[in-house]
Amino acid sequence: MSENNKLLVVEDDPGLQSQIKWCFENYEVLTADDRESALDQVRKHRPPVVTLDLGLPPHEDDPSEGLATLEQILQIEPATKIIVVTGQDEKENAVKAVGLGAYDFYTKPFEPEIISLIVNRAYRLLELESENQRLMQGTVHEPFDGVIACSPQMQSVCKAVERVAPSDATVLLLGESGTGKELCARALHTLSPNRSDGRFVAINCAAIPDTLLESELFGYEKGAFTGANKQTKGKIEYADGGTLFLDEMGDLPLALQAKMLRFLQERVIERVGGHEPISVDVRVVCATHQNLREKIEQGEFREDLFYRISEIPLEIPPLRDREGDIIVLARFFFDKFNEAHGRKIRGFSKDALSAMESYSWPGNVRELQNRIKRAVIMTDGKQITAADLELSNAPSDRMNFNLRDLREKVERQAIMRALSHVDGKVAPAAELLGVSRPTLYDLIKKLNISV
Repeated sequence: MSENNKLLVVEDDPGLQSQIKWCFENYEVLTADDRESALDQVRKHRPPVVTLDLGLPPHEDDPSEGLATLEQILQIEPATKIIVVTGQDEKENAVKAVGLGAYDFYTKPFEPEIISLIVNRAYRLLELESENQRLMQGTVHEPFDGVIACSPQMQSVCKAVERVAPSDATVLLLGESGTGKELCARALHTLSPNRSDGRFVAINCAAIPDTLLESELFGYEKGAFTGANKQTKGKIEYADGGTLFLDEMGDLPLALQAKMLRFLQERVIERVGGHEPISVDVRVVCATHQNLREKIEQGEFREDLFYRISEIPLEIPPLRDREGDIIVLARFFFDKFNEAHGRKIRGFSKDALSAMESYSWPGNVRELQNRIKRAVIMTDGKQITAADLELSNAPSDRMNFNLRDLREKVERQAIMRALSHVDGKVAPAAELLGVSRPTLYDLIKKLNISV
């Protein structure tokens, strides 16, 4: 249960107030019978969950008083989960209330089991949101500027970066476009005690024409070619004492690969048009989204260069394989853009959250960021919907019918959540999960969960 277990019941019928209060004896139930008293309770106690009768006085046959109360509560406390209560013939107004930011609706007559289920689910959602926020804050370290993750897959990558950073080993970052390879390269530089004070120099091998790439990398002497009016250092020289990041290394022209291999072996370069060797002290990090072994087989990439750049390969997982990161990242980007553009949008609708989790994200984190930024700027609603994200008709290829995979995924998520609630202590986590301590130890070992 949430630390703040206050529940506000806004209902003008004293008998129904008592019924609801009796139903929630495990909560600290506050009551209000009109708009003013409801708003006063919200300001004083900030209840995380509110049940709100749409037919509040003085207009019992007009739901506008209830809707006005709903809007004002959300203005005071935007994160409040409001469950609107309506009559059988007022479903249209209930839907309107959800559109204004209500969490859910409940239709009279009063049934304790159903209203309890909805309220408990609202508190559970608040716990999950709070946990996601805690995990997100706990994983954002200054050396990993921009890296936000709670998934075991990305936690493993971050730990590997921390281990590798103090060395001068050449690192090859592998992964699809948009997964954050440059962020990891910058973290390798920032965490290096010998390199962090030097420059971080990045160059995209696919973005520069082949005819210019050699001079861009190695520099050139005056008169080396038409237009070479002065001696010019290349990116490799500029990175001396720091880190050189070669992005899209798979697109390096074959003719340049031999010269790059010599530099990596000897840490010596020659400028275009020059004959004097220049020693360079630089840490090299490469990245590519391509399969370099396939390119080697096709004669498009040198095998000796591949082994030279991949002293330590690190695979960056795609967003679709990062358990729990989609919503954590989505909320981070939403808060960032909502504030930056002066909007007052109240988060994501249920269909948006569901659509984001089921979408395959071929463009990875970059696509997620762009869709949310566009939605924040363009939406006219109180919440961002699947349609705002242009995901309402997006195909999903993430359906998995393998029972073993699904069971292990659910077990892993439940165990990690339980452990996070009890500071990693196995005995109380087993109690939360309803299993014996030996059983939980077996599951932790089977699922390779670190405690």
